[in-house]
Amino acid sequence: MDGRRILLHYPNMKPIPNYALYGEADADREQDWLHWETIQSRSRLHDYLIAPHRHEQFFQVLHLTGGLAHVTIDGVTFDLQPPAIVVVPALTVHGYLFSTDVEGLVVTLMERDARAAGLGEIGPAILPDASEVGEAVDRLIAEADRPGAGHNVAMRALLALLIVAIERARPLPDAESKATGDRGVLHAKAFRWLVDQRFRQTRRLADYASELAISPTHLNRISRQVLGASALAVIERRVALEARRMLQFSSLSIKQIGADLGYEDPAYFTRVLTRVLGMTPGRYRATARAGQRP
Repeated sequence: MDGRRILLHYPNMKPIPNYALYGEADADREQDWLHWETIQSRSRLHDYLIAPHRHEQFFQVLHLTGGLAHVTIDGVTFDLQPPAIVVVPALTVHGYLFSTDVEGLVVTLMERDARAAGLGEIGPAILPDASEVGEAVDRLIAEADRPGAGHNVAMRALLALLIVAIERARPLPDAESKATGDRGVLHAKAFRWLVDQRFRQTRRLADYASELAISPTHLNRISRQVLGASALAVIERRVALEARRMLQFSSLSIKQIGADLGYEDPAYFTRVLTRVLGMTPGRYRATARAGQRP
């Protein structure tokens, strides 16, 4: 790592795009719990320039093994030489400029899965020559590519070992303190965590705002600035994610799914899902089960 320099400031996070994966604008699309690809395969599609963006729910680890890279994390640019690791938690604004001979891998997973594996409050980090992290990434990908007996247990164990390796490789303090010191981002992360825990019990903004010790108006403002959507939209997207799974993989009726998700009025539940999914729940179920992309 040759050095670092201030490149940009982001006093207003709203213009920064939220992507499921870079180049995929449908942030509500369900993703596999683990995705990996080479840096070369993704970056060459964009002339090796990945513009600043953020992921609302994804945790990424980039392992640079060849070529050169400039990475921007929350307005600070770092010049990287291999070997190097870049850790990017959800909501971190990040972008890359790679040399055309770049080599390495990017692993993407749901941040909630990383937290279930033992992730604490790890901020964005640059880890030069973090060989243990690179080895943990390689083992995780090897198991994902060649599943055997006890695959699910092995995957979770290897993910936990990856998290341990990251925690042991001291992160870069400047980048971490800049991200974690933003109170709005911390509130947004806490709100998203609360939604994951309580979306079946309540959709009242006042309930979530009370838990965070802020006003509903301030919660809505933070949600729009950091998450790119109103607080109610964030809650409804979480409901829709669970509903999509149940529509596709369960035999419950739409009325029963609505009741399980906390909606006593089936007609209202249908209207909410139709608005979020862009189609009626019945059509979504039929399309998904026919093997088509809804």
